[in-house]
Amino acid sequence: MKAPADYTIRTMIRSEVDIAIEWAAAEGWNPGLDDAECFYRADPEGFLIGSIGNKPVASISVVSYGESFAFLGLYIVCQEYRGKGLGLRIWNAGLEKLEGRTIGLDGVVAQQDNYRKSGFNLAYRNIRFQGTGGEASAGHERILKLSEIPFDEIHSYDNTFFPEERQAFLKCWINRKNSTALGIINHNRLAGYGVIRSCRSGYKIGPLFADSADLAETLFCALKSSVPEGSTVFLDIPEVNPAALDLVRRYSMTVVFETARMYKGRIPELPLNRIFGVTSFELG
Repeated sequence: MKAPADYTIRTMIRSEVDIAIEWAAAEGWNPGLDDAECFYRADPEGFLIGSIGNKPVASISVVSYGESFAFLGLYIVCQEYRGKGLGLRIWNAGLEKLEGRTIGLDGVVAQQDNYRKSGFNLAYRNIRFQGTGGEASAGHERILKLSEIPFDEIHSYDNTFFPEERQAFLKCWINRKNSTALGIINHNRLAGYGVIRSCRSGYKIGPLFADSADLAETLFCALKSSVPEGSTVFLDIPEVNPAALDLVRRYSMTVVFETARMYKGRIPELPLNRIFGVTSFELG
C-alpha cells in the first residue's frame, strides 16, 4: 500500500526521542527510565521520525559509531497506521543514511526473513532472562563504583567489546541517575564492568562484560544486590556464550524474550565468551 502523500521523514529533535521510547514501552520492550538521553548523546543525528502532517506515527534509530559501524533499533509504526507502507519508507530511509557501514540490529525472531531481504544475516540469538534482585553478595573487596575508576580506563576496556568506540554514549550510560555502575579489579586492573538501571518494570543489567565467568558472577551478584530484595531483574545474554547460560541457570532465571542479532555487512569479531550481558537491544 502506498504511504499517504503528506507522510514525511526527518531527523528527530531531542524531545522526540522520548516519543519513540514511549512507543517502545507500549510495545512491551521495557526501556530504562533514562534511556532517551544516553541514546541521543550516542548520535544526535541517528534518530528518524515519520509524520503524517504534524502527527508522529513512525520511528527508527540508525545510530552511527565511528566511521564503519551503526546499530538500528526503535523500528516502530503506531498500531493504527500499520499496513500503509509507512514502516518500509522509514526503514529504507534509515538504511540509506547508513550506506557503506556495517549495521547491526536485534530484531524479533519472526521478522528474520524480512531483515534478510534487506541484506541482514543472523549471527546468533540474544536471550532475555528474568530473575530476582537483592540478596547479599561476596567478593565486594574487588568491586568499585565506576566513578572511582578513570574514565579513560573504562573507555579502553569497553572498546574491546564493541565494533567502534562509543565514548559519548558510555560517559552518559555509566553516570546517570536511577542506575548503579560497578567495575571489578583483578591483578590491579579493570577486568569487568556492569550497569544495572531502573526500567518501566524492574531493573536491567547491561552491559555485563568480564574477563572470566567467576568475575562475571561476582559482578552480577553485586549489581543485583544493589536493588530492592525481591525486585525483578533482567539480563540479556548472547546464546553463544555457554558460561553466561550457566550463570543464569545457577540463579534460576527464566527466559522471557529473545532477539535475532543480525548484521548487514561484515559480522564483527567480538569476544562473545566475555560478554555476559548485552548493553541494549536498541543501540547494541
